[in-house]
Amino acid sequence: MQPSEPEMRGCGDKPTSPSLLSDPLDFISEDHLRERQICAVIDGLATADRLDRQAATSVLRFLNEELNVHLRDEAEDLFPLLARRCTDEDAIERAIARIRVDQDAAVRLLPQVRAMLAGCLDSGADLTAEARAVLSGFAGHVRRHLVAENAILLPIARARLTRADLRTLSKHMRSRRGLPELAETTDAE
Repeated sequence: MQPSEPEMRGCGDKPTSPSLLSDPLDFISEDHLRERQICAVIDGLATADRLDRQAATSVLRFLNEELNVHLRDEAEDLFPLLARRCTDEDAIERAIARIRVDQDAAVRLLPQVRAMLAGCLDSGADLTAEARAVLSGFAGHVRRHLVAENAILLPIARARLTRADLRTLSKHMRSRRGLPELAETTDAE
């Protein structure tokens, strides 16, 4: 029996495997699965009667170690590559602008989310009603931009980006993570 696609891809409960960086769009897709998993954990934190210290620590670790790198992958490389390769009929600039609205809203909440979780972990206190609302709002913004990225950007990227674009994207993503470059291949475009 063949494993289902989610089993082959992973369940998002740990950082995306660097082995996927050879196909940067698959890596980004897997990172999106990871973000959705973290949103589910955040939802659990926001609705639980008591703070789950392990869950809060996992969320903080993700926010501190993974999210900013992923956002840079998109802002510094994926979005500009799409803007260069897409046609007017793709309306990619409008899609990117919509995505950035929710990304920016999430990023604005990020310091508050980090401080609230860290404060509760340090003090042993539970989340306040205000903190729960902020967590829910943060997860909502993240989910909205993920939906648009998965439904619009990634399919267009798969259609429009060239092999050279993908190699460049992979190289920059590896560099951001402190990983060595892959050996170049000489396949034709």
